[in-house]
Amino acid sequence: MPAEEVTEAPVEVVSEVVLTGSGQGFGGQIPVEVIMDSDNKIKAITIGEHNESAGISDGAIDNMPGRIIENQSLMVDTVSGATTSSKGILSAVENALVSGGYDVADFKTEVAKEEITKTNETLHTDIVIIGAGGAGLTAAIEATQAGKDVIIVEKMSFAGGNTLKATGGMNATETSVQAAENIPDTVETFVKDTIKGGYELNDVELVNKMAEESAEAIDWLASIDAPLVQLSFSGGATYSRIHQPEGGEPVGAFLVEHLLDEAEELGIEIMYNTEATQIVMEDGVASGILANSEAVDYMIDSEAVILASGGFGANEEMYASYKPELEGFVTTNHPGATGDGISMAQEVGAGLTDIEQIQIHPTVHQGTSIMVTEGVRGDGGILVNQSGKRFTNELLTRDVVSAAEIAQDGGFAYVIFDQFLREHLGATETYIKSGIAVQADTIEELAEMIEIDPATLANTLKTWNEAVANKNDAEFSRSTGMEHDLSSPPYYAVKVSPGVHHTMGGVSINPDAEVLTAEGDVIPGLFAAGEVVGGVHGGNRLGGNAVADIIVFGRVAAQSANDYIAE
Repeated sequence: MPAEEVTEAPVEVVSEVVLTGSGQGFGGQIPVEVIMDSDNKIKAITIGEHNESAGISDGAIDNMPGRIIENQSLMVDTVSGATTSSKGILSAVENALVSGGYDVADFKTEVAKEEITKTNETLHTDIVIIGAGGAGLTAAIEATQAGKDVIIVEKMSFAGGNTLKATGGMNATETSVQAAENIPDTVETFVKDTIKGGYELNDVELVNKMAEESAEAIDWLASIDAPLVQLSFSGGATYSRIHQPEGGEPVGAFLVEHLLDEAEELGIEIMYNTEATQIVMEDGVASGILANSEAVDYMIDSEAVILASGGFGANEEMYASYKPELEGFVTTNHPGATGDGISMAQEVGAGLTDIEQIQIHPTVHQGTSIMVTEGVRGDGGILVNQSGKRFTNELLTRDVVSAAEIAQDGGFAYVIFDQFLREHLGATETYIKSGIAVQADTIEELAEMIEIDPATLANTLKTWNEAVANKNDAEFSRSTGMEHDLSSPPYYAVKVSPGVHHTMGGVSINPDAEVLTAEGDVIPGLFAAGEVVGGVHGGNRLGGNAVADIIVFGRVAAQSANDYIAE
């Protein structure tokens, strides 16, 4: 009798395994999906919906998955300027591997550094611009629209600079947006508010220029499909002159997106990961720059140079040298704001104005450095201390509110707002999605969650809502930002303390954005705009004036450079 045949069951071959994980980024958890192939290799990494800063995190989001897959390692370099987002992605992939039972040690092999032989290259252009932030992009577009050839050099892997961090809006006066709402604002009032807010340290001519050109700047932004059509109030202003995108979304990311779109349409060259190191002078005239990337040392010859490299709010050594009491403060600035342009300008004889004037912002979440926009208070939010009580007029100037906050027990406060405010101010979504905002259905529950006496906080809110109804804040004489009370649940709280926010001082310029020596003489061919400049804001910057500054003087610098070349 023949032996019975035994048929073995087919072995199931698993071709792919799908894993998920998340890691802490700058704006909250970054979720990833990791696909492993049959050889236990990482085949694909997909990053899910996240709340990382637009622009700043793009380099990490775009490049980290590819680096990990190419090297099959979590030991790859992070992306310059997006370190926190990069580490969040690495952590997310590692957590996904752990969840699937993989040995993470297999994916922590050292990655060999590529040997790079540097070359030299000379480029020629009409105008070279140092910095692809709001001022630099604006200048580049304005110059290109006038027929000039432009190159922008940007040391970071992304465009936008500190403009990406702007969440409120842009101050402007006598605009069509204000006219539609019958707001009787004037250039004179804008100037008066700015100089009062700056403790009369401002360069009056620069302030006049900013105010006079602000309405045209709003129209110019609309012409490049970046309309600011919604109004809000900000501390130190007489009238509502903060202009925001529709829906109140953060103004900075909105503007950078549209400025970049326009720059691309115009064919403007932006050299990323390329750091300017020197302004080249010939016979006392700015005639180009030296710059370098990882692989190339550049000499860029030009007819004019525009300095738009930003301030130094991310350089603790530098800002603490001017204000030692700020040592150890967190900063709201992007990592590239290190003052390089100021140093380069000094090397060619530029004078400095108000260099010791450094602004701290009162509402910064310390764990993430996320800034809670002034628009929250301008639209009706309040500040309470750990006793559950208000302690200041929330819409006084930033330095005054910061000082009041520091004087509270623990040196911190809570920003309180409600659902109505959330729905009408898009910027608040960042605080919800990042997890820095605590949420509760009642004010008493919110108080318990932030360890404040419920009865005290409830009474504070009751008193505030009555003040709004009567348009009379008997406690702190607040008279603005009182259009809506806080009565729409759920309620939200964000714990905040002051952080370094803006460096008001910088390179000296005249109203034509020409860089000046310490003696007040023009340095031919050298122009500057944005936070690299001093004099506009004096001893304290009003919310909304930074964006006005970069757009107005970015355009002015380009116009002046165009005129200079034509002479």
